[in-house]
Amino acid sequence: MNIVTTPLSGLVIIEPQVFADDRGWFFESYNVNAFRKSGIETTFVQDNHSQSKQGVLRGLHFQRPPKAMSKLVRCTRGRVWDVAVDIRAHSNTFKQWFGIELTAENKKMLYIPEGFAHGFYALEDCELVYKCSATFDAALDGSVAWNDAAFHVQWPLLNDVEPFLSEKDRTAPPFDKLGVIFK
Repeated sequence: MNIVTTPLSGLVIIEPQVFADDRGWFFESYNVNAFRKSGIETTFVQDNHSQSKQGVLRGLHFQRPPKAMSKLVRCTRGRVWDVAVDIRAHSNTFKQWFGIELTAENKKMLYIPEGFAHGFYALEDCELVYKCSATFDAALDGSVAWNDAAFHVQWPLLNDVEPFLSEKDRTAPPFDKLGVIFK
């Protein structure tokens, strides 16, 4: 397993060691000992699996304390542009974002610590599987506008067409209306 740091503190790319031969391939998508050895001490308590059609954008989502959520995200079918935005007020990279293409073929994973908003854009029909460090709590669920000018996220929209959004994402507020979420 190779851990690749990003410009955002705590946000890392995980490149698993893939064993492939004529039969197919195998890799460990999660190993508590390997993760802890790499400095990721998170205990995961919930797994999620989502399917999205090409052109769907989900996010930017987060969960407020006291059940703030870290995630380990990977694409198991298709391709996505995965984005994490640092919304930790104390961070040196506050309001900065990082994006990466996750695909079923490259098998890369993104570890997103607490204090980040997360979203993705389906570059083609896709499925995402992600581990979460807290169970979902609707009362603490939050979102911020995917196209908020405070972040300047560069989404690779197909044919420059507006993405397909849920009602929650269509009506998500701008970041400056939320106040401090993560001190």
